[in-house]
Amino acid sequence: MSSESSHTHSTPDISVRARETLGRSRWWQVAAAAIMMALVSPYQYVWSSIEGPLAADLSIPLPALGLVFTLFVGFQSLSQFPIGWWRDTHGPRLISFAAGILAGGGYVGLAYATEVWQLYVLYSLGAIGVGIVYTVAVNTALKWFPDRRGLTTGIGTMAFAAGSALFIPYVRANATVAGYSTVLRNMGLLIGVGVIVGALILRDPPENWTKKSAESTSSSDHSGAPGQREYRWQEMVRTWQFWLLLVMFTLVNTAGLMLTAKVVSLAQQFGLSAAIATASAMVLALVGGLSRILVGGLSDRVDRRLTIAVTAMLCGVGMFVLVWAGLLGSQWGFVAAVIVATFFWSPQFALFPSIVGDYYGQAQSSTNYALVYLGKVGGGLFGGVIAGVLITMTGWSTTFLLGGVLAVCAGLGALVLTPPKSA
Repeated sequence: MSSESSHTHSTPDISVRARETLGRSRWWQVAAAAIMMALVSPYQYVWSSIEGPLAADLSIPLPALGLVFTLFVGFQSLSQFPIGWWRDTHGPRLISFAAGILAGGGYVGLAYATEVWQLYVLYSLGAIGVGIVYTVAVNTALKWFPDRRGLTTGIGTMAFAAGSALFIPYVRANATVAGYSTVLRNMGLLIGVGVIVGALILRDPPENWTKKSAESTSSSDHSGAPGQREYRWQEMVRTWQFWLLLVMFTLVNTAGLMLTAKVVSLAQQFGLSAAIATASAMVLALVGGLSRILVGGLSDRVDRRLTIAVTAMLCGVGMFVLVWAGLLGSQWGFVAAVIVATFFWSPQFALFPSIVGDYYGQAQSSTNYALVYLGKVGGGLFGGVIAGVLITMTGWSTTFLLGGVLAVCAGLGALVLTPPKSA
């Protein structure tokens, strides 16, 4: 489906209806969701900076912590289906309160952990909180902005990436055995309070709120846009497009999450300086956030399917250049490659929920996208534990080149996508 479907209604008409419903601009919903996303972002984007001090403090080998990141990705992703169902049925507020407790409490608990199993449990509980915030934030955009899906999901997911850039300098400056526990405790308190406050603002629009008249609503086809069928998840999984989207999301996230989890270690393996390692972690967060808005907004105006194809393949090219620059010992070439790979990987988190909304409607968007988002579980497994095994067996360069190949394959898959045929 091309981007024209995103503009079935005029923006002013939907804006007026939203203001009548909320009593204020609908952009307040996106702003609150984005702030919540920024607050929970350290779970994914700061891990590479804190795993070293944690391993040193607990006197365990660094590879033993590879499972922590995989558990994070697994719990964050797997939790989104029940969370999406709850949110579509009961709204976002109560479950967002729970997110504040889980995500904030997880980091506070890490500050006092003394055994590796405690890290696994606390990071997994925090991951569920992150999953709640992520589902709520992305689908707040899809529900309130059917006319600007790419842009507004880009804003929310941008905050999840770029928000961590505010934390990284603080974490890196105190990433010592003596200092990291205070960092984790302070971040946990900020996360918990901030998410709970944000939850007070969130609400979902009433059913069929974009309809121009009651007569336009079919009893069997509730749609946020005239002529668009609303799919339940049971119907969505019977379409081949869903399974292709799931595989594509898994492949491209294998590359991106491998880079996210191991960029600091990769720089060190190539003998690059500590400053380059820190710069790589920071630009990964900043560039990833910026690209989600830019590419997500662009996809509202051009073919979303082709946008996914081009960006996924360019992410793979960036991974190839990353290895090449590292082997040459090019410090700033390495950083530039991180920028390229991240710029074209990160927008997938705006593009995929948007194309799910394009293809399957907005009424059940939380549940439907949660199933596609399960592809991040596979990406986390391959990008975390399996990547660690491959690095041991074949080396860092070969493993990252394989990640690039998988991203290119995801882009090629997008070229055969077509909208599902409404029954």
